[in-house]
Amino acid sequence: MKDKDTFLQNAGINTRLSHIGYSPLDFHGFVNPPVVHASTVLFPNARVMETHDQKYTYGTRGTPTTDALCEAMDALEGSAGTVIVPSGLAAVTVPFLAYLSAGDHALIVDSVYGPTRFFCDTMLKRLGVEVDYYDPLAGAGIEQLFKPNTRLVHTEAPGSNTFEMQDIPAISAAAHRHGCVVTMDNTWATPLYFKPLDHGVDVSIHAVTKYPAGHSDIVMGTVSANETHWQRLLDAHGQLGICGAPDDAYQVLRGLRTMGVRLERHQESALEIARWLESREEVARVLHPALPSFPSHEIWKRDFKGSSGIFSFVLAVDRAEKFKVKAHAFLDALRIFGLGYSWGGFESLALQVNLNDRRVAKAPTEGPVIRLQIGLEDVADIKADIEKGFAAVKEV
Repeated sequence: MKDKDTFLQNAGINTRLSHIGYSPLDFHGFVNPPVVHASTVLFPNARVMETHDQKYTYGTRGTPTTDALCEAMDALEGSAGTVIVPSGLAAVTVPFLAYLSAGDHALIVDSVYGPTRFFCDTMLKRLGVEVDYYDPLAGAGIEQLFKPNTRLVHTEAPGSNTFEMQDIPAISAAAHRHGCVVTMDNTWATPLYFKPLDHGVDVSIHAVTKYPAGHSDIVMGTVSANETHWQRLLDAHGQLGICGAPDDAYQVLRGLRTMGVRLERHQESALEIARWLESREEVARVLHPALPSFPSHEIWKRDFKGSSGIFSFVLAVDRAEKFKVKAHAFLDALRIFGLGYSWGGFESLALQVNLNDRRVAKAPTEGPVIRLQIGLEDVADIKADIEKGFAAVKEV
């Protein structure tokens, strides 16, 4: 298997996705890993029980099924280790709890995932951690925001809902000069289109609910750390007793096998829709980092290998009091698009974005922001559905 591992390091991404994380020869040749359900693990004798001198000791510390997913993520991330948690939000909060203590200060990007902000403003505040939000476009200018007690910088690129790009290498370099750990929510790009640890990030976070699982039926997160920060993450994971279920890990690993081809389709369709929306009079702006018109497009072009299927646009509405009614008219007219949270599945989804919690990165003023997840449906049908939405907007 070492020959195979060496070969896979230089293989194409779809080849790697088809083979990483599990060797069929480890279990009688069966192609997919078995689902191992476990709480109690038995020991052969008292000495091994005392010393824990065996690979598996208890269900919360991993099983062959969850290990297969962790190994696959390590192969994609280039990380020293990965832990599995029950949700994407837990994938953010567990490292926060691992690396932050009472009296510490954290810098959180202002375009952060909404539930992450809520955790910072409630749980972290109650635990005595000071939080400041910074402009996603700060880049190297973030250096001015560090305090003597700053311990963590959290990044997300592109940003939730408005898709601002961050200069991750510059931010990471500044953070490391101040002795800070850098975490990144990389759910949008996946490790296929951006590898955070290669750009200075210490801890890469994914809601594998999204593209790795790919079918809108699994909730799970992964956290992958470099060598310097891996042990502390692993310790916190064990201390908190937070683990992912083997059935879900199996489903995510199975979804991972086709993520490359699915992402290609998501990317292609989303870009076609985004370019089309730019030409529409009903649209004030399209918020997609892979478009040359997007303000931080050059950062995306420099650092990222691709784009995924989620972006936003600003509906052109001339009066603020009409924002909600026009947005609701658009959404309610859609038939292919479902109205739902999350993304990364096979179906298209839409919602109106709420940006009222922003502190620094203000919301667009030209109209309501509509977020689209472009699924695997035919582009012509997606466009026709959006046309229905635009027609409904004109009637209110």
